[in-house]
Amino acid sequence: MNLALGLLVFLGTLLYAYAEALVKLLLPAKRKAVRGELVLVTGAARGLGRATAREFARRQSRLVLWDVEAHGLKETAAECEGLGATVHTFVVDCSKREEIYSAAEKVKKDIGDVSILVNNAGVITAADLLSTQDHQVEKMFEVNILAHIWTTRAFLPTMMNNNYGHIVTVASAAGHFVTPFMVVYCSSKFAAVGFHKALTDELSSLGKDGIKTTCLCPVFINTGFVKNPTLRLGKILEVDEVVKALMEGILTNQKMVFVPSNQRVALLERCVTT
Repeated sequence: MNLALGLLVFLGTLLYAYAEALVKLLLPAKRKAVRGELVLVTGAARGLGRATAREFARRQSRLVLWDVEAHGLKETAAECEGLGATVHTFVVDCSKREEIYSAAEKVKKDIGDVSILVNNAGVITAADLLSTQDHQVEKMFEVNILAHIWTTRAFLPTMMNNNYGHIVTVASAAGHFVTPFMVVYCSSKFAAVGFHKALTDELSSLGKDGIKTTCLCPVFINTGFVKNPTLRLGKILEVDEVVKALMEGILTNQKMVFVPSNQRVALLERCVTT
């Protein structure tokens, strides 16, 4: 692509981004109420999962919290109960399909129908492809994408019957933009983004317009999973900044939430220029 055309593409994408921001400012989307909704959050023991649970607790949602880490899960539950929410906790290893299905059955039998499913649990190993161990590869795919499929298969049937619900996929900027030394992680997150898009399209084709979907794609979040993080995917974000964008996306039924939002411009520019 020559310089002049490249400049036109850049200016066009920039203009689009400013126009989109102006529309959102002048015509803010209506926010739905989540009071009383049964919200299930995976990976709720710390980080973004804990922060997301707190935000729903502040809005008086009923909570079901899953994590493999019992101590952190208990702390999250206590914080949410302190905000006035009803909380149920389950120690679940989201890398194991049998545990997911078993816990899901207990939730449906003893608590009720989950109306908002937040697939947040995730794992990361930052290493080049050949240094990543086989068990690490398996774990990243088991948690980062297969768990999303198992939980959705468990709770989607009731949502389909009611034509009501919301499925949230916590993915990553690494599901759109590749980076070295994270080949397996990027692959799992590309799969998560693809799952969200395909599920969204399938629900639309089936006429299930009452079931909403949202995919969160932040750059690196400072959650402590990786020591000495680099800036390969842009600036390092704080959890509060990300959960604010996520909740806005859920409450306004946004299909794709980028944090920071300028990733959308970069993605659009890439689509136009390739």
